[in-house]
Amino acid sequence: MVFFYFYKMLTKPLKEYLSDFLELKIKCFKPISGGDISTAYKIETDSKNFFLKTNSHPDALKMFMSEKEGLTAISETKTIATPKVYECNAINNQAFLLLQYIESKYPEPNDFKVFATKLAQLHGISSTSCGFSNHNFIGSLHQNNTTHNNWCDFYIKERLLPQLHLAYSKGLLNSNEIPDPEILKSVCSPVFDGVKPSLLHGDLWSGNYLISKSGIPFLIDPAIYFGHSEVDIAMSKLFGGFLPEFYQEYYKHIKRDHFTDRRIEVYQLYYLLVHLNLFGKSYYSNVKSILNRIF
Repeated sequence: MVFFYFYKMLTKPLKEYLSDFLELKIKCFKPISGGDISTAYKIETDSKNFFLKTNSHPDALKMFMSEKEGLTAISETKTIATPKVYECNAINNQAFLLLQYIESKYPEPNDFKVFATKLAQLHGISSTSCGFSNHNFIGSLHQNNTTHNNWCDFYIKERLLPQLHLAYSKGLLNSNEIPDPEILKSVCSPVFDGVKPSLLHGDLWSGNYLISKSGIPFLIDPAIYFGHSEVDIAMSKLFGGFLPEFYQEYYKHIKRDHFTDRRIEVYQLYYLLVHLNLFGKSYYSNVKSILNRIF
């Protein structure tokens, strides 16, 4: 009962704002599963449904604005679908993002084939440099997108080193566990040679895509930038949830090479460092294992 009262008080101003904004009477406004960082709601009206994310973190509005930018950028490629963005704002220090609600289904093998094809098309969108026009977030952590002409320089300076140093500042890694930048470069340079920057989702785990009832794949909650296409594949493999048909189809469009498996591990290190910095020591052994094995 205490929780229900808090929930009513928390959402009433936002509910009134959204009703006015949409010019629709809201029939149902209920919490649903939606990730570890923000609170998610399904909004039901007589004509259509909406998906709402809220967060009161000091950086929440910046996070949602970055998410909006990422969804818009992916949508504009005309390669893979994203939910329509209706509004991004803040009410009473509560930031929110209002999106199209996608009625989803459990994916079947053929759905993963379509998904892989569409993702490969997204990865076909290229740039002359690595990075992006704006910085954004990975989870609730800042993600630097300062552009570099060289993928090795970008990945070390804008991905690995910031997370390694953050882990040290949090007491999660010791100084002697952080490889020297020159060691990072000597290991990465040979296997990163010739990488052509692709537009990435940036955080492609099983919770960040949907398959609609009609079989259309949608990407959600992106952390976009231009980088190596295998970064998305590495994240998809880290926690599972993608059927073998996904990879079989994807590699028909974008080929593996003899360094792919090694690069996948190096790319997974970034995401494991992010999880170490977000969620603590439970990810230490995974981080330490890759550092010891590769660097």
